[in-house]
Amino acid sequence: MVVAVSDPRTERIAESLDYVEIQRLQSAYADVVTRRAWSELAELFRPDARVEVDTRRDEVLVFDGPAALGAFISGAIERFGFFEFVILNTRVEVGVNGDPDAAAGRMYMCELRTDATSGEWTNAFGVYHDRYRRDDDRWWFEHRIYHSLARTADAPHLAEVFEFPHHLTLGDA
Repeated sequence: MVVAVSDPRTERIAESLDYVEIQRLQSAYADVVTRRAWSELAELFRPDARVEVDTRRDEVLVFDGPAALGAFISGAIERFGFFEFVILNTRVEVGVNGDPDAAAGRMYMCELRTDATSGEWTNAFGVYHDRYRRDDDRWWFEHRIYHSLARTADAPHLAEVFEFPHHLTLGDA
């Protein structure tokens, strides 16, 4: 009889690989949005993925699937001549609720952008609360909740700043 012994180093290596793969997923999202390559969202989001967007201006918007999300983002940023999505920081926990194929994270981001007509430079900052799922030996976005944290205001040199969504914990997405 062979008894399998759990090696903590092997578990840490596996967790590190999962972490790197999820960071690659996050980076791929930033790349797709910056390049406005909406069809590539299907390579990152599960077909049934849900994304909730709270811009702090209107009701929370909800999108099901990568095509709906791409159509929304495309319309939201089409007025910008320059647009870059920048990841500022991330936190990822793998093996959520003991499920090796579930992970949760928080991703802080900034949008750098200029109005195509006026050339005015603006910034927006936000946070994503994410849930990831490993299917077919790769990680996907399963659910995202976005909250705006701050953005350039209409008046020069002013900003709108919003309360952090403390009601969400790392695994709430």
